[in-house]
Amino acid sequence: MSVNTFGRVLRFTTWGESHGPALGAVVDGCPPGLSISEEAIQPFLDARKPGTSKFTTQRREADLVKILSGTFEGKTTGTPISLLIENTDQRSKDYSEVAKAYRPGHADYAYDAKYGFRDYRGGGRSSARETAARVAAGAVARLVIPEVTIIGYVSEIGGDRIDHAAFDAEQIGQNPFFCPDAAAAARWEALVDDARKDGSSLGAVVECVATGVPAGWGAPIYGKLDADLAAAMMGINAVKGVEIGDGFAAAALRGEQNADPMRPGADGPEFLANHAGGIAGGITTGQPVVVRVAFKPTSSILIPQETITREGEATELVTKGRHDPCVGIRGTPVVEAMMALVLADHKLLHRAQCG
Repeated sequence: MSVNTFGRVLRFTTWGESHGPALGAVVDGCPPGLSISEEAIQPFLDARKPGTSKFTTQRREADLVKILSGTFEGKTTGTPISLLIENTDQRSKDYSEVAKAYRPGHADYAYDAKYGFRDYRGGGRSSARETAARVAAGAVARLVIPEVTIIGYVSEIGGDRIDHAAFDAEQIGQNPFFCPDAAAAARWEALVDDARKDGSSLGAVVECVATGVPAGWGAPIYGKLDADLAAAMMGINAVKGVEIGDGFAAAALRGEQNADPMRPGADGPEFLANHAGGIAGGITTGQPVVVRVAFKPTSSILIPQETITREGEATELVTKGRHDPCVGIRGTPVVEAMMALVLADHKLLHRAQCG
């Protein structure tokens, strides 16, 4: 069985392939009466769409979303919301060699091992093109959590990190890297362009912060908010690591360093630190929820790689086509979308149990 649905109360199912006629999502469990429109969803897709700069794939897709169901007179009806995004710029001929041999770093061999059959055109279902549907679903999820503000940004490319002391949120939308540090963005232009010209690629780290999340969302043991966030982020194409709060850095701290001290505040506890990333025991504390997501370098590169054919013979393969020199850049809106979908689901779970 192939699993294509995520969430408990607010559930979304994505469908479609990279080189099929269209892809999309069905969002179920959305409360009725929320204002919704294609115009409200489109900006999130515009942030993710390809071809916006020389630092992303040059595949030209408008990524225009169509709402097919679940709304009436500009409001959600409480029934499934179907979202459609047409594919308009496929070049399946670029993948003729991929039909014969497996691309290293891709899911080609794993798909053949599982299904005995695969769509080799851009990876089919395993393509990052699928994430457009997640971004559309995430835009719907944001309607459920108007009290929450979600900001994603790239904090590292190819091992070069931003200076958090120079963090400027207004910079995020002013450069092609979703970078909050103007100096780092300037360095990354040369870094990513050099990798692109070499026919190679770079990895990246995306940070995502959700503010306005009240204390109490989540559940202990098997319904932990951080566990669901980790699963959501790890389900994004090319993601190989997820941290909540300090993450792996917490392993190098002493107990008193890792604690988040509290003092009395006017509206509840006032925290002096946020090493836990806004989640304790799987439940939100009211502090900002902080997630970091590591994207591997794009596996589609122009440098010849050793591999095997479907018949098991040794060969070399160069991946043709149009690909991101750093897939983590366009991964930023996807990380935001998955944060929104998980938080919206947990808000509805909390309301169902606690009123």
